[in-house]
Amino acid sequence: MKGLEFVFLAGGSVLGAFIRYKITESQVLLNTLPLNVLFVNILGAFVLGMFVILSEQWNLDGKYSLFAAIGFCGSLTTMSSLALDSSNLLDNRHYVTLAVNLLANIGLSIGALIGGKSLMNYIING
Repeated sequence: MKGLEFVFLAGGSVLGAFIRYKITESQVLLNTLPLNVLFVNILGAFVLGMFVILSEQWNLDGKYSLFAAIGFCGSLTTMSSLALDSSNLLDNRHYVTLAVNLLANIGLSIGALIGGKSLMNYIING
């Protein structure tokens, strides 16, 4: 990895981690369903979907992917927190909430990624 590539990766990572920290520092629950992690995962997937289309349309250099896709979205979204929240729900025998948590994080994140791609396609192609 070249120095400039490292700077792009580090910059995106720090920004994504900071935003995730600010969003998740005070846990928000809907009954026992943790919403903060769900929100950052959906947001990160949406941003990644938009970036994929922009990157393709504008033929962006790989360093922008290091910044946005790997650095920013990788640090913003959080599989480890999803796993921890899910494990805690399992430990506390909140089986329905666990299922909702997993389905919402995975399903809504995929939907958000598709939505981000669709929005960028619409903006770019009309």
